[in-house]
Amino acid sequence: MDNPEVKIAFQEDILVIPIGSILPLKQVSDETKKLVRYKRVAQSIAEVGLIEPLVVSRQPDENGKYLLLDGHWRRAALLDRGEMSARCILAHDDETFTYNKRVNHLATIQEYFMIVRALARGVSEEKLAKALDVNIGHIKRRRAMLDGISSEVIEMLKDKMVSPVTFDVLRRMGPMRQVEVAELMLSASNFTVGYARALLAATKQIDLAKPERMKKIDGMTPEQIARMEREMSVLQQDFKAVGSSYGEDVLHLVIACGYIVKLVGNKKVERYLDQNHPEILEEFRSIVSVTSLDSPGHTDATAAKR
Repeated sequence: MDNPEVKIAFQEDILVIPIGSILPLKQVSDETKKLVRYKRVAQSIAEVGLIEPLVVSRQPDENGKYLLLDGHWRRAALLDRGEMSARCILAHDDETFTYNKRVNHLATIQEYFMIVRALARGVSEEKLAKALDVNIGHIKRRRAMLDGISSEVIEMLKDKMVSPVTFDVLRRMGPMRQVEVAELMLSASNFTVGYARALLAATKQIDLAKPERMKKIDGMTPEQIARMEREMSVLQQDFKAVGSSYGEDVLHLVIACGYIVKLVGNKKVERYLDQNHPEILEEFRSIVSVTSLDSPGHTDATAAKR
């Protein structure tokens, strides 16, 4: 069977459309314009122009009108500057959900590479700071953010929203320990500074980037730090043990739940258990009731009831 034709979601050419012909789905309030993020967008447009075009779709009922799908802050900033038109991408789908669910916000490491590339192309730190509406110190800190960070860790966290201060904490650990900590962060989906500092506190002296310097944690004695190191070592071993068997355990659980659902769905078996082993039947029914709606077991239960 031939593969169905894949339709392009956006028109390939950039359109220049009068801003008055672009109908927003929401208004940008004065309170929103006070936000730091909005000011950065406005300052970026003022310094280097509109980099990311607006995303619009055609209005079928109004001639020459377009519906704004993405870029409400950019449109508002352009209006405030007195601009009469804007560069736009024309989307063939007019659902904002369809578009927005595919938008990936700029991760911390991606922002780092963007800044480094801009500086490498000759953009001055001063101009970049103005475009992002930050001080030069911010640019300098971001430029050195990944100094001393393992390349493996950079790859692991490249698409995650990680606090820049978290990398300062990671930098105090050796490369192997950095990888271990990144794995723990990914497993817990926790990339906060507090979690990173807790893992640093539990890091052995030998695993630090500078093991010759005694580790100091505010509010903790050397004895407390040593105890935390031992407890974290045991916890990590348990965590890895669970991780190694997790997939197999889940598979066994799904199979067992599916079997119990079918068993309880059999009227003869249910009647026998009800007459002879009501306590077992009650346990089976409890298992069936807490089975996830997305699990194969629940689908089988629905089919059995039908």
